[in-house]
Amino acid sequence: MEIKKNYINGQWQAAHSGKTRDVINPANGEVIGKVTDSSAEDTRQAIAAAKAAFYDKGDWRRMSGPNRADMLYRIADAIKARVEELALLDCLDNGKPLREARADIEDAAACFRYYAGLIGKPQGGVYEVPDGFGPMHAYSMHEPVGVCGLITPWNYPMLMATWKLAPALAAGNCVVFKPSELTPLSSVALFEIFHEIGLPAGTANLVLGTGPDAGQTLADSHDVDMITFTGSTRTGQIIASAAVGNLKRVGLELGGKSPNIIFADADFEGAVEWAMIGVFFNQGQVCSAGSRILIEESLKDRFVARLAERANAMTIGKGLDDPDIGPIVSAGQLDKILGHIELAKQQGARLVCGGERYTEGNCAKGYFIRPTIFDNCTSDMAITSEEVFGPVVAVQTFRTEEEAIRMANDTPYGLAGGVFTNDGARALRVMKELRAGVTWINCYNPTFNEAPWGGYKMSGYGRDLGVNGLLEYQQVKQVSINLQPGPVGWYTR
Repeated sequence: MEIKKNYINGQWQAAHSGKTRDVINPANGEVIGKVTDSSAEDTRQAIAAAKAAFYDKGDWRRMSGPNRADMLYRIADAIKARVEELALLDCLDNGKPLREARADIEDAAACFRYYAGLIGKPQGGVYEVPDGFGPMHAYSMHEPVGVCGLITPWNYPMLMATWKLAPALAAGNCVVFKPSELTPLSSVALFEIFHEIGLPAGTANLVLGTGPDAGQTLADSHDVDMITFTGSTRTGQIIASAAVGNLKRVGLELGGKSPNIIFADADFEGAVEWAMIGVFFNQGQVCSAGSRILIEESLKDRFVARLAERANAMTIGKGLDDPDIGPIVSAGQLDKILGHIELAKQQGARLVCGGERYTEGNCAKGYFIRPTIFDNCTSDMAITSEEVFGPVVAVQTFRTEEEAIRMANDTPYGLAGGVFTNDGARALRVMKELRAGVTWINCYNPTFNEAPWGGYKMSGYGRDLGVNGLLEYQQVKQVSINLQPGPVGWYTR
């Protein structure tokens, strides 16, 4: 079995230690690949390569915007040409249904294409100088931050990689990229594309390893000018603390416990359908999942019954079979979710459906969980306040709009939220009061490359996607020009 390696300074390299790590198919627990297991030494080598490429050689940062854009367009075309291959990799090591993996790869190509187009648009501004400074001209310009460390999670292996790599490269930075050790295969393939199209050596470097080794080294390094991370809030706090050492720029997209608020006047079947997407899409392994359904009391019994009917009808199986629900990403994550389920039972939540491991047929050796719904949940239960990151939803009821808003905001997180109602004025009132960075009205989960993505409170700071996503990876420089060289009266005596 071929061992997938790091990509450092334009070369494929094994870890200095010679250690490797197995990649596991969560659908059956079998080994489907081997990757090099990097240490701090390997990571420092990648950082040095990126630093030399940015500061010493400067091929990428000095390249004109149109020429960088051309390279990104070529990356997008190469991804598009390899959709089936890349989708299969995400399906195998992540477990997601094949159609969802295909959609991720298509979106990844679109992300590179979006930032290729954006980098050629006007940036900066010209400013009028106040009287008394003499004839002056002032303008601002956008420049790359420098060496960027990018760390992504396992739930959207290819898509999360492009959310960070595309804008960081578009802006002219050099990067060290660390994907999750659980789902590295499509990231290796993406760097094969970078190599094939001739990205300058050292511009993009890939380090395969764990968070405590590779990730922590990126956060600690004084040679890294910026670090971005998508993942758990606890890990984000560790990264932010480490980044203080050299005051590097930090971007964090962290956990969530997002509310999906449903009023009695909402379109019933539409609300059910979107609630299903909100909590069970990608096996519920989504940071923005609508894992708290807050529903008007008069509609609750009918809604929960219909939601359970739909959940029980979902097909469960291997990602390659394109089911409604695939496996959880790992045995460890499976155990965590089952632990949350048991605690919810102990604390008095009513299990409506699911709540157990699924082992039927060819799923016996995989990490599957039935779609799970808990009713009669209260705000003091862990199931309504802690991120489960699985196909589990907690249902709470409210009577008034004010109560719904209070309950929605009663969490340390603030990533996402949805509102379902046919009263447009109420939808806008509630949405304005939600302390969340990504919100939806009468839908849940649509995401676009053109719109910013990120959270409030302990869901992090900074934004991916959209114009904001590009600005994250840029510095703004002021330039003031004296149009009449020589001394000026206000300064000389």
